[in-house]
Amino acid sequence: MFSFTTVLFIVLTSFASCKDDVLPKPNAFLALNYNTPEYTAYGSDNCPYEFMKNTKAVVRYKSDCSAILEYPEMEGALYLTYRNVDGNIKQLLTDAQKLTYEHVIKADNIAEEKYINPKHNVYGMFYDVAGNAASQSQFYVTDSTSYFITGSIYFNVTPNYDSILPAAAYLKTDIRHLMESLRWKK
Repeated sequence: MFSFTTVLFIVLTSFASCKDDVLPKPNAFLALNYNTPEYTAYGSDNCPYEFMKNTKAVVRYKSDCSAILEYPEMEGALYLTYRNVDGNIKQLLTDAQKLTYEHVIKADNIAEEKYINPKHNVYGMFYDVAGNAASQSQFYVTDSTSYFITGSIYFNVTPNYDSILPAAAYLKTDIRHLMESLRWKK
């Protein structure tokens, strides 16, 4: 009937076919969760503005009143650049918009949101940059006559939007809070 070799082949084949198929696993990303931010008033005696900052941020001012808000646990920072307005508001606005739209090469989308606070004389624009751009959020604020500040978030890693999305979303909340709490000193 059946030879020993044929029976052995059938038995071995049936054992081999009982294994689960090996399937590649999908890529996974680290799930990062951050505590609800706590804010405190902050400003330098030598600079004409103040704002509410996240208590997790470490602030370093430069001599020209520009500042860096570092977030050590996220390997990221918010860079603030301060400029005086001296009849050059159009150029300052153009430069701020140009800086944001330099990211259009890598960005999937750049959403603009106007910010208007006439009570405190703060006007500006917030940019939400989606995709593998170097900066995921940027803004500028001004009083249109004396003060102008731009801000950008950067991370100390190669941009991979999916990987940095939780940290970028957290810092986007901080940037909005900073914009909304910014006050000019008189």
